[in-house]
Order: sequence, then C-alpha cells, then structure tokens
Amino acid sequence: MFIIAGLGNPERKYNGTRHNIGFSAVTTISDEYNIPLNTREHKAVCGKGYIEGQKVILALPQTYMNLSGESIRELVDYYKIDPENELIVIYDDINLAPGKLRIRAQGSAGGHNGIKSIISHLKSQVFPRIRIGVGEKREGLDLADYVLGRFDRNEEPVIREALHNTVEACKVMMLEDIRAAMNRYN
Repeated sequence: MFIIAGLGNPERKYNGTRHNIGFSAVTTISDEYNIPLNTREHKAVCGKGYIEGQKVILALPQTYMNLSGESIRELVDYYKIDPENELIVIYDDINLAPGKLRIRAQGSAGGHNGIKSIISHLKSQVFPRIRIGVGEKREGLDLADYVLGRFDRNEEPVIREALHNTVEACKVMMLEDIRAAMNRYN
C-alpha cells in the first residue's frame, strides 16, 4: 500500500494557488483513477482506491501547510507503512521553473515549512517526494503573497502538463521504483 499526500492549505480561498499545487496533484490523481476524496481521518481528507492494481490512500492534510507532519505521522502510523518506500509527498517549489518536476528519495526541507514539519514528525529526511516548480517570486513581491497567488494564464498549460506528469511519476514510483521515475521526469 502507498500513501500519496499532497501538501496545501485547506480553506477554499487557497484552491488553485501555487502553494496548493500538491492538493491539485492529488485531486488530479483522484480524478484520473476514480478515487473519491470523501473521508476525513487523521487530520486529512482521504480517498482509498487502486492505481494499476496497487492499493493507495490519497491524502490532503487539513492542518495547514506548516503542520503537515501531524497528519502524515498519523497516517503512517495507522496504516503501518514504511515512509521510505510507501509514502509519496507532493508539494510546491519556488526554486524550480513552473511545471518542472524534481523527484527525490530523501533530502532536507530546503526551506519548505510543510516538509520541515514532516521531517520533524517522522524523525527522518528519507521519504520519496515530488516537487512541482511554481517559479521564483517576482521582484518586489512578498513571498507569502506570491505562493498564495494564482498561476498566470500563460503558465496554466504548463501546470496542467506538470500535473499529468506527476500522476504518471507516481504510477512509475509505485509499479517500478523511484529511480525509474527520476530518470523519466527529473
């Protein structure tokens, strides 16, 4: 079994923002594989289903970004999964061009507070993650305003493609391994 968690903020006003690209990715997976996100458990909105025969739990932590680790820890403990091999976390990265993917098996938080929280709660930096580029903030903009803002119209096709590639990358990570996904999408 795999847990695929997308990071974001729970209020409707954050839907479609750069910081909620993890939520958008999990919602895209939900739509693609007909896995309804219809239960609330472990401080998350979850959906249970199958991707290519592999059992999955899709999760959207409802703790706000900076406390994402609380929900992830509860999910990992309850479902008794190995975070090093059966957890995939999807989140935004301002250091990558819009739509660019970067897949890693481990690493630091790199300044991302959601990942910092997960590392703190799991007491490990070793868990697979997919970073989706949302681009650097423009000069003169506050970082919070930028990441809580929406994509420009010209970025939308690139983001749709990135969400599609994220779905495919998750499938490759589950059915083959992370190295195959890294080779294909990094």
